[in-house]
Amino acid sequence: MGRRLVYFVAGLAVAAVALAQEFNNPSNLAPYVPSPQIVVEKMLEAAQVKPGELVYDLGCGDGRILITAAQKYKARAVGVELSEKLFNDTTAKVKALGLEDRVTLVHGNLLEVDLSQADVVIIYLLTTSNDQVKPRLEKYLKPGARVISHDCVVRGWKPSRIETLKADRRAHTVYVYEVPPARP
Repeated sequence: MGRRLVYFVAGLAVAAVALAQEFNNPSNLAPYVPSPQIVVEKMLEAAQVKPGELVYDLGCGDGRILITAAQKYKARAVGVELSEKLFNDTTAKVKALGLEDRVTLVHGNLLEVDLSQADVVIIYLLTTSNDQVKPRLEKYLKPGARVISHDCVVRGWKPSRIETLKADRRAHTVYVYEVPPARP
């Protein structure tokens, strides 16, 4: 039992150092934590993605949401990733799968991307980061667009649906938000 505790504490220390390194860049709004594939499927299903729609994944990491949207839903997808390593790895993966015609990757800050063409925006950020993204979503998204947030709410918005599921021995929550019709 004592040895397990030592390994656990050592693991926490390593994770803390990695997290601190990630947040040295003020543009980084969340640590890289990949969504389990079952959660990816639930987010895209909850978004009711249709063929040809444009799905944005802000902080796309390894691209699993983009790839699933393109392969399973025949959607077009744009991923925005700040990490050069993740961007390069995901670009190579998309190319190897032959999805360059449906998946576009942007290496940069998700707060600087034009979202005006998005039908669906997927985020897995911290709640405080969602606060930073929210004004851009409100400014650029057209009526009927959907925002899907994994685990963290968008404060001040009322979700149209909340889905919960278990994966990797913990509960995950998927919040579905819909941009209301324009007011006359």
